[in-house]
Amino acid sequence: MIMKRTQYTFLTGLLLAAVSRIVAANPTDSLVHYVQPLIGTAKMGHTFPGATVPFGAVQLSPDTDTIPYAVDGKYNPDVYKYCAGYQYDDPTIVGFSHTHFSGTGHSDLGDFLVMPTTGELQLNPGIAAMPKAGFRSAYQHANEVAAANYYRVKLDDHDILAELTTSARVGMHRYTFAAQEEAHIVLDLMHGIYNYDDKNVWTVVRVLNDSTITGYRQTNGWARTRTVYFAMSFSKPFKSYGSKSFENASVYRGFWRKFDQTDNFPDIAGKKLRMHFDFDVQAGEQVLAKVALSPVSMRNALANMAAEVPHWDFERTKQEGQALWEKELRRIEAVLPTEADYINFYTAMYHAALMPTVYMDIDGQYRGLDYEVHTAQGFTNYTSFSLWDTFRAFHPYLNMVNPSRNADMVASMMAHYDQSPLKMLPIWSHYANDNWCMSGYHSVSVIADAIIKGVYRGDAQAALEACVATANYRRYEGIGDYIDLGYIPDEKNGTSVSNTLEYAYDDWCIAQLAKHLGRQDVYDTFIKRSENWRNMYDATIGFMRPRHADGAFRKDFDVLETHGQGFIEGNTWNYSLYVPHNPEGLMELMGGQKRLACYLDSLFTMHLPDKFFANTEDITREGIIGNYVHGNEPAHHVVYLYNIAGQPWKTQERVRMILENQYHNGPDGLGGNDDCGQMSAWYLFSSLGFYPVSPGSDEYWLGSPLVQSATINLENGKQFTVTAVNQGAKNVYVQQVLLNGKPLKGYRLKHSDIVNGGELEFRMGRKPI
Repeated sequence: MIMKRTQYTFLTGLLLAAVSRIVAANPTDSLVHYVQPLIGTAKMGHTFPGATVPFGAVQLSPDTDTIPYAVDGKYNPDVYKYCAGYQYDDPTIVGFSHTHFSGTGHSDLGDFLVMPTTGELQLNPGIAAMPKAGFRSAYQHANEVAAANYYRVKLDDHDILAELTTSARVGMHRYTFAAQEEAHIVLDLMHGIYNYDDKNVWTVVRVLNDSTITGYRQTNGWARTRTVYFAMSFSKPFKSYGSKSFENASVYRGFWRKFDQTDNFPDIAGKKLRMHFDFDVQAGEQVLAKVALSPVSMRNALANMAAEVPHWDFERTKQEGQALWEKELRRIEAVLPTEADYINFYTAMYHAALMPTVYMDIDGQYRGLDYEVHTAQGFTNYTSFSLWDTFRAFHPYLNMVNPSRNADMVASMMAHYDQSPLKMLPIWSHYANDNWCMSGYHSVSVIADAIIKGVYRGDAQAALEACVATANYRRYEGIGDYIDLGYIPDEKNGTSVSNTLEYAYDDWCIAQLAKHLGRQDVYDTFIKRSENWRNMYDATIGFMRPRHADGAFRKDFDVLETHGQGFIEGNTWNYSLYVPHNPEGLMELMGGQKRLACYLDSLFTMHLPDKFFANTEDITREGIIGNYVHGNEPAHHVVYLYNIAGQPWKTQERVRMILENQYHNGPDGLGGNDDCGQMSAWYLFSSLGFYPVSPGSDEYWLGSPLVQSATINLENGKQFTVTAVNQGAKNVYVQQVLLNGKPLKGYRLKHSDIVNGGELEFRMGRKPI
């Protein structure tokens, strides 16, 4: 199956001719030129194309519609397209909001939407079919530019040029008006992503003077209790302002009714509010706005603005942010075969530095899961850990290229544990909440991997205790049955098989951490639990299969179906290979090398009819090769299993095939959700020629590098270089591997080999050996 390619028409942001000149002249020129923020925005991509700095709290981006989460009380499937707020095919923009997720399969956020308008004041966004009936505007991709920490678009219906840039906690807007007229800047405080009627709990706004306001917004969404504070300042005083409430009339009105709160009233509160700020502008005049965010208070939001962007120099803010991106991208300096490869590689690095996001103020304060204000001591606090996705390759990638940041992320997870009333590590951390999305307790993988690789230098014993407590929390999603029976019964849990497999891997990670710390008692318990995956394997059919509490396997079972078969976001063909911590044991149970190789061949070459994934919105045809689902994560490691099946050349040819098939330039550039950097981290590792099959181990498995050469600039000051001799589109087969000039056998690479610096040389050819 060949992935459908959308013709790449978005040229204004990158100008391919310029890229060609840059590559030809010097591959080490500014790397931000290669970033294409629009890659992956259409269909399943769900990335946002706006402005942000690496891991920034503010992710300022256009939202292109106001799709409700529910219609007539039922889930609206169309909302899924708007996980990041932006859809490339939409003809209108409703405004620019300050918080977004990148590539998630569920959503929230979209806080504090700002939209400049001209003409008659309108406080309703209208609909895409009639944009002039609301404050939204039509736009054209020919007038749209997206780059690292910069976004620009012309709003056709208002004849306004809108530009966006950011610091870590402040979004900066610059609006250029074409004609002399009255202008309005709308602040939509009820807008959000995955919106429904009762999502907005409460909103407060205080008008401090004729150019500055503060406030907060509390929502009940994917994060059950989330409060975000803001401060907003304009470069020009507004001549008037007002608000409108869109709530249904309340029986109780109180005595605030004495005031007309819609017109120039400075103390505003409600559930569904929109505000407007009015200006007289001249032709060509620019009005700027700054919006600062805080998890703690309005005062802290003002302090964040004063500390990070105390001026009105838009270009300075843009350039400072782009300098941060340049530094981030310089962590790997790669030479790649084509222009498209450069764009894919450095866009992947860009995607792998969007999330998690900073979650604390400039003074270190943040609001914790216990609703109290804490101060991060000696670390940067982060939120939005999509751990079911990112433990696989994204966090190992950070352990290699950005270990200090990943150490802070582990510290953030430990702070989460300390503040949790359940005393559990995060499952899906989200703005001082856990939204409990997906399965497993994969924070233990991230923690074990970081400690074993020498990245996290905090209290390792405390970390181990947190891992054990999380793994023993019996009330969470079948853990009690898993401990008692060695598996989760089918009748108790709809994803009993995948949960059992994921718990078994996580338990192995705990065992490895315990071994590393000399805790034999913990090791013995969890190494035994890590073999619970065997209880799901039905040797009569050769697949993992749901099992009842009485020990019998479920009779009615479809090996191709992805829905209702005991797995989350996948079928048993993919999940039966999910034993990353003991692939040799799995191979032996399946029948040996030939059986595993045959299984892998079938997985990659068979056809999976659409009906088998029709009910799973995370999976589309674009992300599938045969029956191998690259567009979702559970099988990301399986292409490397040919190495133990005695056919490493198939790992090599299929890695290169996946790199070409699933990653493209343009708005349909990814075969699935990027999932907070996991899809991109897979691309980066595989392009370098190795992959962390089992995080928690200090080993990487070798594949076939796409790069001609790449230098990893390590945080310890050393360099690790990958070189592919005789590289080419057809030379995908590894003839020999040298580590520091000596032959490397076994298709494994140690983490210490990388961090100690040196050179990994692949000698490539057209035929397998």
